[in-house]
Amino acid sequence: MSTPGESDLREAADLLEAATARGWTLAVAESLTGGLVSARLVAVPGASAVLRGGVVAYATDLKESVLGVDGALLAERGAVDPAVARQMAQGVARVLGADVGLATTGVAGPDPQDGKAPGLVYVAVATPERTEVRELRLEGDRATVRDAAGRNVLTLARVTISG
Repeated sequence: MSTPGESDLREAADLLEAATARGWTLAVAESLTGGLVSARLVAVPGASAVLRGGVVAYATDLKESVLGVDGALLAERGAVDPAVARQMAQGVARVLGADVGLATTGVAGPDPQDGKAPGLVYVAVATPERTEVRELRLEGDRATVRDAAGRNVLTLARVTISG
């Protein structure tokens, strides 16, 4: 995993600042990003005042057993689904005792997963006020897709928290 760049740190810092302004804490549930989002957040000095923790639920069964994603939903639609992303975000906030949950799920490639094409990604943010989910169709190799997914969930979280 590469070291976060200046723009990654700025986006993470802006998100942490927005959460601090609301008095909210964060938790992160990651699948395809595998810890990348959490790494970007902890690279910012003072992140520990806001970030409660993260869960890398890479295997589908962990999404159910750790994050509380509905097993029937996973069986019917697979892990790459907007409702799964929503439940991951809500679940990680609940499990880690945070106000806000961020989630990433998707196919980084190079091969399809559950009939879903590489580059299909869902990011979600659950706050005490609402839950937002975005579908992304990302281009590029595995590293590029993972990087863009991480950047997108940070941006969505900042915008959602800011209001």
